[in-house]
Amino acid sequence: MSAFKQRLESIGSGLAVLVAALGVAAIVILVSTMRAADAEVTQVEPGALPVSVMTVEYAENAETAEAYPGLISARRESDLGFERGGRIAEVRVDIGDQVSAGDTLARLDTSTLRAQIAAADAQTAEADAQVAIARATEERQQTLLDRGHISQQRLDEVATNTTAAEARRAAAAAQANSLRAQLVLSEIVAPFDGVVTARNSDEGAIAGPGIPVLRLVENTALEVRLGLPVSAAAALEQGETYQFQTSSGVIPAHFRSTTGVVDVRTRSVTAVFDITNSDVRAGEVARLMLETQINERGFWVPVTALTEGRRGLWSVQALIRDEAGNWSLEPRVVETLRVEVDRAFVRGAVSDGEQIVASGLQRVTPGQRVTPVED
Repeated sequence: MSAFKQRLESIGSGLAVLVAALGVAAIVILVSTMRAADAEVTQVEPGALPVSVMTVEYAENAETAEAYPGLISARRESDLGFERGGRIAEVRVDIGDQVSAGDTLARLDTSTLRAQIAAADAQTAEADAQVAIARATEERQQTLLDRGHISQQRLDEVATNTTAAEARRAAAAAQANSLRAQLVLSEIVAPFDGVVTARNSDEGAIAGPGIPVLRLVENTALEVRLGLPVSAAAALEQGETYQFQTSSGVIPAHFRSTTGVVDVRTRSVTAVFDITNSDVRAGEVARLMLETQINERGFWVPVTALTEGRRGLWSVQALIRDEAGNWSLEPRVVETLRVEVDRAFVRGAVSDGEQIVASGLQRVTPGQRVTPVED
């Protein structure tokens, strides 16, 4: 019995050794496999990155559309007030009312002024009566002088009294006319056709001389003022029609004139255009559309194809093909001749027909292998 037990223990020990050996062999095989896999990974070269490309097409010149913004405004705008102070008796218009030249818009209380005019007229009448008496007296004294009953000095004194009476009558008449003129100054009259855009005072308020009561804008005659480069302003022809882009569409405008003076801050010349279109309103933005000629040889590229280089230069990534047929990137310096919102007209060390990266430059680097994909 003990011999059998010893034999079982011997068999169990042998099995344990066999299992341990098999485990060690499995671990060695697993490690070898992993090392082989790592070796295969390190031996595989990275694939070429697909990039969007475009073909360079040179042009001897190019045309581009320029848009110069300006503000539509009324040709005439006036803040209207009374030339003399007083209490406002009536304001006949309100904001938004359309008026014509010559319309009475507001007036002051003139009751006191009319009383003064009446008093001045009475003084004028009194002066007329005094002149009549002085002239009659002078005629009688002349008769007495002719008969030798009075001296020449007496006649001269009477003639002087007549002249003084006439002067007093003239002064009284002038005073009356001055007061009547103030009646005209007691009214606000529209100087031109337009629309009322502001009403600053109402009836009963005391208006001071020259204080604006109403604002009148000539909405029937509009214009556009904008700043242009000297070359663009010089190319405009007086009286010609040009197109402006507005929120309501394209409108025509006639070129009137330029100031001919370059603004020292904006380095531009102010140009004025007359608008006859009634669909636009003062205060809107209008953009002058001008075609500009670029008399330089170059090619158009999207701005996504440009990268900023050293010293303010720009570059594009050109595709170079090696003898094995693989494509790689090479930077080329270019000069920008014209830059717009989404494209640029450039020239540089790129040949006609070459391919360059059109977009996605943030994903690539010079020298990297790529696969071109036509945009």
